[in-house]
Amino acid sequence: MQVITDLQIHSKYSRAVSPQMTIPFIWQWAKRKGIGLMATGDWTHPLWNREIKANLEETGNGLLKLKNNETMKQWNNGEMGPLFLLATEISSIYSQGGKGRRIHTLIWAPTLDTADKINKELIRRGANLYSDGRPIIGLSSIQVAELVFSIDPKCLIIPAHAWTPWFSMYGSQSGFDSIDECYGQFGENIYAIETGLSSDPSMNWRIKELDNRSIVSFSDAHSGPKLGREATVFELPELSYKNIREAIMKPGMDNSQISQGAKIAFTTEFYPEEGKYHYTGHRDCGVKQTPVETKQKGTTCPVCGRKLTVGVMHRVEELSGRSEEDLKLKTSEIAGTKLKGIVSALFPNRPAFIKLVPLQEIIAEVFGSLPTTQKTQDEYNKLVDNFGSEFKILLETSLEDITKISGPKIADALHKVRIGDIFIDPGYDGVFGKVKIWSEEKKEEDSQKEQMSLF
Repeated sequence: MQVITDLQIHSKYSRAVSPQMTIPFIWQWAKRKGIGLMATGDWTHPLWNREIKANLEETGNGLLKLKNNETMKQWNNGEMGPLFLLATEISSIYSQGGKGRRIHTLIWAPTLDTADKINKELIRRGANLYSDGRPIIGLSSIQVAELVFSIDPKCLIIPAHAWTPWFSMYGSQSGFDSIDECYGQFGENIYAIETGLSSDPSMNWRIKELDNRSIVSFSDAHSGPKLGREATVFELPELSYKNIREAIMKPGMDNSQISQGAKIAFTTEFYPEEGKYHYTGHRDCGVKQTPVETKQKGTTCPVCGRKLTVGVMHRVEELSGRSEEDLKLKTSEIAGTKLKGIVSALFPNRPAFIKLVPLQEIIAEVFGSLPTTQKTQDEYNKLVDNFGSEFKILLETSLEDITKISGPKIADALHKVRIGDIFIDPGYDGVFGKVKIWSEEKKEEDSQKEQMSLF
């Protein structure tokens, strides 16, 4: 069975998160998106932990299901629907090697009891878990790993958005140059990294220490519509924490240790250029540089003289042990979808990845509006109501069927996204990149044709 998962999100108790991010609300959006397994997010926060226990119950296989309440009856005809995995994120701020470090780490736990024991030990070591859904703690990444694995070795620790300049393991401003440098003796227990919005798997395939580690992608969503903007699709004999864990561990394990069929099938990705730290730059001065330009000009802002925020792409160039050409990237059909994924001839066993644009953004560009407008929302809901979920529309539904419901222009826009025929102005220094399905020249040409048709 294939399961679409989003295992990094935040609750209403985290900073800058929608107050609507409650368990029933997340469940409803996961169902509309077509996500089969969601992160609970933020189980370190005492109030959110209480809401998790009030709304969810353990299934006995390391996951949780929504309690049989009105939400389930209304949305799912009493069926189980999307499940949840106990996944949280913490922010470690500390000094190591004479440098300030700020590392965000995902922690996945197989039981509520394990999560409670971790919380209790974090509090004992001075963490204020009421401060935020993603608490800031003074423990190092090594100390976090020691704490978690000593309580339950079945937990998973995954560096979150691993390349973000300010808060990540490889971050140019406050990170490390290697997993072992960050996690010390526990480096061998780090089986995966999460790409973040500003990098994709092929960028990570250039890093040699990741050759035997999985590359996963999740949304880090702060609101319902953002769920699934990046996702990891697993191929599993059955959905359980054990099988999810083994699929992630697979690149570094002997095949005899893995359940039959437990693997990552593919990931769905933001266009990394759309991420807000893809290129090097300084937003206040409007300075943006490619890796080539940064190599030539350096990392000092030519306008104000301050240090530029070194982008993810340049940081990958700094740490990579091979070039993009070495990967021999190509496209390959992905079973069950209408898309071709990107794979590497150098790593034929690596899962493919697909670059997508969220459906609301596609519709909004067709209408020349924002994703939040009522017109966009109405069209989105019409499509999802007809075809079942957003992922089914993006990955599987034929263009002919899309045309019947929403017309040829939305079908054409979806086709262009599927084949990668889009235009991107890369993001930098906290500014999201801009993805356009049609170039400005094309829009102007279409506008002129529409005007001429009036005469």
